[in-house]
Amino acid sequence: MTTLSPPTKGPGAAVSSRGTRVGEPGGRRRLVRALRPGPTADAGGAALYRRWWLPWLWMSPAIIGVTVFGVYPFLNTLLLSFTDAKPLGGAASFVGLDNYTRMLGDADFWLATRNSVLYAVIVVPLMVLLPLMLAVLVEKNLPGIGFFRSAFYTPVLASSVVVGLSWQWLLSDQGLVNTWLQKAHIVRSAIPFLSDSWLILLCAMGLTLWKGLGWYMIFYLAALGNVPRELHEAAAVDGAGAARRFWHVTVPGVRTSMLLVGTLTGIGSLRVFTEIYMLGGSTGGPGGADRTLPFYIRDVALDPLTGNAGYGSAVSVALFVLTLGLTLLAQRLTKEDAA
Repeated sequence: MTTLSPPTKGPGAAVSSRGTRVGEPGGRRRLVRALRPGPTADAGGAALYRRWWLPWLWMSPAIIGVTVFGVYPFLNTLLLSFTDAKPLGGAASFVGLDNYTRMLGDADFWLATRNSVLYAVIVVPLMVLLPLMLAVLVEKNLPGIGFFRSAFYTPVLASSVVVGLSWQWLLSDQGLVNTWLQKAHIVRSAIPFLSDSWLILLCAMGLTLWKGLGWYMIFYLAALGNVPRELHEAAAVDGAGAARRFWHVTVPGVRTSMLLVGTLTGIGSLRVFTEIYMLGGSTGGPGGADRTLPFYIRDVALDPLTGNAGYGSAVSVALFVLTLGLTLLAQRLTKEDAA
């Protein structure tokens, strides 16, 4: 009886990732299975019967939403910034960098940029510190503390338009604030809260702070729960007072949350619109002196008669670059803090 030996392969025979030659029985099938997306051979349970495209199917609504409402508008805005497109549509011609050249020489653009940056410079530090102090006050489980937590959070639930109208009523020349100040003989005439350009900007900042305190207070309440109590007790034993414990124990313990709050507040400050519109009117203060970048984009891009969507898109790209720079700076500070 003659014994047949298996055919030998030359040195050039392909070998799969698992050590099986492709020419051997089952070798090609294993190679295809190794290259095809899907569960590995050591997977168990339902993963063995799951198709490779099934996770993409579950993620497809989110991917489509991000593409339609995020990626496409951004790319379209970037493309429009090189044209002279009109807000109501129609033929648009390519103008190259003319919109960006015009933007760099536009005094109104730099005024809006100054207001946006000034808004962020003042609001961000206050929004980082004040909610933290508020969270420290309401952190303790005292009788009736739930009422105060709810009261501080209530402005977050109110509409920005409703809050703006309320502040407009309070700060008008015949409003509650001016009436009380005059009756108390603190001032002789009404303070022009809603007619002076600097006062409008400061009042808008106050409105942003008042409405955001409760929201970021929740962030800090969650972070304070992760600060070990032993550190406070050890500092108290060493003779540290409440102020020193706050700066040397509480602040380092919630530093990551502070950077997050600063980033979110900075992005929101650069995009502020409603507060300026409600307190300064449709012109953005007297002569447009309080317009921020979003307010300026609305004026130059969306006017049906004189608007230029291409120029407004260029200003939008500038706002995006400014916001991106702030975000990258915050990420760098976060990495340095983690290191």
